[in-house]
Amino acid sequence: MELPQMPELMGVSLLLGLLALVATAAVARGWLRSEEETSGRPAGQKANGLPLDKSLKSKKQKQQQRIRKEKPQQHNFTHRLLAAALKSHSGNISCMDFSSNGKYLATCADDRTVLIWSTKDFLQREHRSMRANVELDHATLVRFSPDCRAFIVWLANGDTLRVFKMTKREDGGYIFTPTPEDFPKKHKAPVINIGIADTGKFIMTASSDTTVLIWNLKGQVLSTINTNQMNNAHAAISPCSRFVASCGFTPDVKVWEVCFGKKGDFQEVVRAFELKGHSAAVHFFAFSNDSRRMASVSKDGTWKLWDTDVEYKKQQDPYLLRTGRFEEASTNPCRLALSPDAQVLALASGTSIHLYNTRRGEKEECFEQVHGECITDLSFDITGRLLASCGDRAVRLFHNSPGHRAVVEEMQSLLKRASNESTRKRLQQQLTQAQEALKSLGALKK
Repeated sequence: MELPQMPELMGVSLLLGLLALVATAAVARGWLRSEEETSGRPAGQKANGLPLDKSLKSKKQKQQQRIRKEKPQQHNFTHRLLAAALKSHSGNISCMDFSSNGKYLATCADDRTVLIWSTKDFLQREHRSMRANVELDHATLVRFSPDCRAFIVWLANGDTLRVFKMTKREDGGYIFTPTPEDFPKKHKAPVINIGIADTGKFIMTASSDTTVLIWNLKGQVLSTINTNQMNNAHAAISPCSRFVASCGFTPDVKVWEVCFGKKGDFQEVVRAFELKGHSAAVHFFAFSNDSRRMASVSKDGTWKLWDTDVEYKKQQDPYLLRTGRFEEASTNPCRLALSPDAQVLALASGTSIHLYNTRRGEKEECFEQVHGECITDLSFDITGRLLASCGDRAVRLFHNSPGHRAVVEEMQSLLKRASNESTRKRLQQQLTQAQEALKSLGALKK
């Protein structure tokens, strides 16, 4: 038997080896291609000149930078009369309310929280607040109860009222507990304002159609008011708790009296009086602390101050005390706040605030671009020394320098007529205090 020659065996072996190498290379190339498709680059290659682990870190850093860019920046504002800025909300603030005892300010925002601020910290470096969470919803409106032991909110998605009880803890803080059931749904249009009477006898809610509802504290509707104003722009309860007023498309402010019997039982709601004098729709109105004065601002480009201390049951109409010009009102919606003593009128349009002396009708201060968004609420504290505004994620507090000037003017006028020495001494003391306050704010006119 003849054996094959050696050269032929070597040729076959080489051919088989080459075929095996080609097959291995093809498999390896396919694996590398799949790796490139999944990772976006050849296997083992450095990304952006960096090793793989460093590349992942750089990706995370870029994602964090992108998040920071998307997060809205806090609006910055400075002014010589700016007393403080409260900045703990992570969402835009829609409403605020001072408690009747002057100790707290409640704010609500679309971050699903209500914050309760201590007013005694306003002029300090740090501003303390207590947080109440609004579960599965957020509040658009908030109001304290008269005894400051509870507050009510209007729920944005639930379209109803929710009551939170405030229970004091041993450390001085509070526990906020919502009542088991919310108020029933009754409004058919968005609610624009809510309020609690200082007597604690009733709650008011007003919607943007023509409906104002009067509730008892248990969530039962006592009366339904049809304002017949095409739509409601604003509605509120007077500080004396006798009246409910509304304004809207018509050029007047309508006022009703909510009547209760001697035993505290609800009787009826009757028409009281109207503020007539504007020539176009009324944007907003406000009461003074004693309910004897009201102010209104209209699309006709004017604001008006009224004497409402009248006997309306004898057909006596309110007296017009002052009319001032505010051109911004003719083109933009406006908000209004009246100081407790009715000496200063604050008007907000867009992101700016204008302060007027109601006795002379003159503009005394203007704060421009106060917030990054349109101003949603405006209010004086119960002392009248501070004006609060909100519109973005902050509440800004201003010293009421026009209020101090009004006191100076009033005391100087009263001193000229005072004949009693003790009266003169008291007036002089109040005059000196107001002048010193203006001097400390750098707002004393020479």
